[in-house]
Amino acid sequence: METAEYEPQVLSNRHGVAFCLIHRNSTIGCVITMAALEAYFWLEPRASDAIILKTFRDGYDRIRAITERKLLARPATRLELTPADFAPH
Repeated sequence: METAEYEPQVLSNRHGVAFCLIHRNSTIGCVITMAALEAYFWLEPRASDAIILKTFRDGYDRIRAITERKLLARPATRLELTPADFAPH
């Protein structure tokens, strides 16, 4: 799967981080929720935008891998990652 590097952004409502991937020649808009970042990437509640984005970048390889697996299982044009996506099955 080809990926594209787009600058991630903290959502204005602070409920997650938006980022994009290219999947099968389509750009997929993705969001990882703050709950997922707090539960699986050790993000402190009420962290600054800079810390949120650093946490996202530090965990990006894992986030991308989960995103790619979810897209392969269920193709979509938009995708949200929640704590359930990172929980062991």
